[in-house]
Amino acid sequence: MKNFYLILSATFAFVSAALLEAQPSFEAPAPAIGVIRAPSDRHADYFKRIDEVLMWKAAQAKPGGLIVDPAVIVAKLARHEDVDLCSRSVIELMKEPGSGPFWMFPSVDMAFLGRDQLSAEAKKSIRDAWSSVMQIRGDTENHWAMYYTSLYLMSELYPNEPGSSWYSGKSSAENLAEARGYLVQWMDIATTIGQGEFNPTHYIGEYAIPMLYLATWAKDPAMRQRGHMMLDWLFAGLAENTLNGVLHGANARTDDNSVIERWNALASYFSWLQFGNTPPPENYGGWGVYFATAAKNYQLPEVIYRIAVDRPDDFVQRDLKRTRRRWRNSDVLSAPIYTTNYTRHDYAVGSYQGGLSDPIQTHVWDVTWAEPDPRGKHNTMFSMHPISSAYDMQTYFAELPDQMIKGVTKEGKASYDSPDKFLGGSRFEQVFQDLDTIVALYDIPPGTRFPHINGFFSKDLVNLTIDKSGWIFAQGGQAYLAYRPLAGYELQPIARIQSSWTGERADTGDKRLYSPHLKNGTILQVADASEFKDFAAFENAIRALPLEFSLEPVPTVNFTTLRGRKVVCAFGKAPVVDGVAVDYAKWKLFEGPYLNAEKGSRKLTLTHGRLERVLDFNTLTISDRVLGN
Repeated sequence: MKNFYLILSATFAFVSAALLEAQPSFEAPAPAIGVIRAPSDRHADYFKRIDEVLMWKAAQAKPGGLIVDPAVIVAKLARHEDVDLCSRSVIELMKEPGSGPFWMFPSVDMAFLGRDQLSAEAKKSIRDAWSSVMQIRGDTENHWAMYYTSLYLMSELYPNEPGSSWYSGKSSAENLAEARGYLVQWMDIATTIGQGEFNPTHYIGEYAIPMLYLATWAKDPAMRQRGHMMLDWLFAGLAENTLNGVLHGANARTDDNSVIERWNALASYFSWLQFGNTPPPENYGGWGVYFATAAKNYQLPEVIYRIAVDRPDDFVQRDLKRTRRRWRNSDVLSAPIYTTNYTRHDYAVGSYQGGLSDPIQTHVWDVTWAEPDPRGKHNTMFSMHPISSAYDMQTYFAELPDQMIKGVTKEGKASYDSPDKFLGGSRFEQVFQDLDTIVALYDIPPGTRFPHINGFFSKDLVNLTIDKSGWIFAQGGQAYLAYRPLAGYELQPIARIQSSWTGERADTGDKRLYSPHLKNGTILQVADASEFKDFAAFENAIRALPLEFSLEPVPTVNFTTLRGRKVVCAFGKAPVVDGVAVDYAKWKLFEGPYLNAEKGSRKLTLTHGRLERVLDFNTLTISDRVLGN
């Protein structure tokens, strides 16, 4: 049995080679930030970007030999070229099938694109692979989305076949029923209490790709509609959570590079492809080609496009999400997560309220500032507790505790057990956000592994000043930043992990604020440069703000923000704003000027100006209207 990461590892190998090839949009100047008014022009540009990805990937086939990269095969099939070579290459690849969702969905792509192109022998080799090798379902929400979508589509493609012809031992009908049952349940959970792997930097592809395949190839009209509606749902969330196409704020799933280089995540590929307002990442995000092969079957609704690119006013969006499923050490299966995003023209501040969402790849809060060209920029600031805990991992996984940390660092999460990491959430962190103010508190028990906090200070900051008042002042782009550590610290150079798989490190010029105190905290206040005469005026305004804090018995902050709001935060208690305690239980599934949904409703309303689209999963209908007509 092959390890289900086999196809993923192979893809990474090809990424390195692919980077040697010119990527037209990646090498080109950054796209203009503006609105394309004519939908026909926007759709034409979208098709051009799709063709660019496919042409670039297809060109990586080496003359004189078989194609060993599945992504090159599907790119060629999507372009209807070198079909004989593709057939022979598929036959060779299927002699050693992979196992798991990262092999399943590329093989589904080959099967459907190749229905009218591949040789009979090549198509049979794909079908035989699905009978001969047990497919591992995986252990995460994105794994299951890919697994069950793949199983669903292949069961429809090969109906009325007995269990003996499938790896599962179940008939086509049984496989179809199991897959449909999971997918409908997952969509139901996401549209009632929120997505678990919310706002993902790379993992957005692991949802968008299978949903596109459902919307394109499912025989059942209801399932095709579900796929289309979930694509709208996903891209609406992406549109709202981006700043000029760059994903910002809290993430349930991210990685070592994307949390620092926000521009270089797969999410930026989808922003580039769908919105056209940011450069694509390196290698078009790696998985990008698998979406591109069927992308012409989906066109982004105008209202979502406008939410992404046409936002004249500052806005706050508050949403309900959920944790990864907890199997032990908790009295709830999926605890609620409350996210806040405050977006302005030049920066955005985003967060969730702290604690554990995912034990490994959580990112809790940050400020991200706009850059005319984000490539190479580390345009973010945040703090976090770099915990490493077998107890926490046992909450979410079934492995033996003494093997968990060792195992996860060898399976693509090399930084997890590193004290200088910038990735992860902690039970000992509590965060509150009010507009462009963050208060992050830490109460770390003695004996905790890595009993300190890390603050990230970008190489791209200017006017960095350590003030005698205790504030640290800096500027990123047009954002003025005031960072207040609550305990002693030192600034250290960073040798940051470059590869999540190998743990390879490199000095990036960034700095880590290292604070080795169990009782700790961070206050961050952000403002736009246009609000002040100069940087000195901003510094004076911050120094004048009323601030009281204590670390004993628990970290506590009493702060009047730059916006005149009186915020009181104490670890373990509900935050209080202007004398009123924050009641998270009253939060809706989505609440803001653009996205709105009631908890439990299965219905999302998208609004921009007079445009409105309603996604109703109760009736599986999409309704569009122009308000005021």
